Amino acid sequence: MMPEFQHATVLLNETVHALKPKSGRTYLDGTGGGGGHTDALRQAAGPEARIITLDRDPIAVAHLEDRFRASPNVQVVQGNFFEAKAILEEFGICALDGVLLDLGVSSPQFDTAARGFSFHRDGPLDMRMNPELVSAAVWVNTLPEEKLREIICRYGEEHYATRIAAAITQYRENQPIATTLELAEIVSAAVPAAYRRDGHPARKTFMALRYFVNAEIDGLAQALTDLFSLLVPKARLAVIGFNSMEDAVIKDAFRPLMEGCTCPKEFPVCRCGRKPAARWAGKPITPTKEEIQTNPRARSAKLRVVEKL
Repeated sequence: MMPEFQHATVLLNETVHALKPKSGRTYLDGTGGGGGHTDALRQAAGPEARIITLDRDPIAVAHLEDRFRASPNVQVVQGNFFEAKAILEEFGICALDGVLLDLGVSSPQFDTAARGFSFHRDGPLDMRMNPELVSAAVWVNTLPEEKLREIICRYGEEHYATRIAAAITQYRENQPIATTLELAEIVSAAVPAAYRRDGHPARKTFMALRYFVNAEIDGLAQALTDLFSLLVPKARLAVIGFNSMEDAVIKDAFRPLMEGCTCPKEFPVCRCGRKPAARWAGKPITPTKEEIQTNPRARSAKLRVVEKL
């Protein structure tokens, strides 16, 4: 029996509305998850539209296949949206009328202790979105101290990365770190008491390890650029980020595409012929107070929408 997969979709209506879905067009949901965005897109675009929904997590893929079994215009594929361009080519798709991405971790991944994502639930130190990857436990117990410090500092923007990396390497000299709560306690003990009062002290370390295990940040900018290249004119790419690091990558990826003429100001007329390829379709969108009340995990979400010119 397929495990229950319940996930509250973030910025559901706002994201689908931003794509302006139309009948007969082709759309990609690069982060299928529980299928909330895919289903809303399916309903808005109608049965004549073609929708491809990707997810790298086989549990999510099983759920998506079951949810859309009666929807022949929805095609579920296991894969990482980083490779979406190659995946779509296999299906003969070389142009898209809209793309949506939700960079967050799904609720079932966080809430299932056995997945090892949460510092609140005791389970194996795993964090893999795809079981074919190397688990967090392997990395935590084998990487040199300096590499751990680099990961925690870079991906978690953790001020106490040096102290945390030192505490991890010291602890594992006596026994391997096997569980989420074990690691959370090591991190908590490594930071000042005052820091422990400002949210959970292991939050940034866990985020950093999750990013590293699943390679979520490195290559993101290129993936966004690749997906943008598949858009037809006037089509849009909607992407939801959840922290300053993700948001910075999103902005940096599209900034060059929005640059126009690069000729020196003293030139009377443009000689480079460069024109902007994209524009922001409005200001960033954040959740309403009502959505945050019903789904606290949405509080840091930020939707950015770019349109191809």
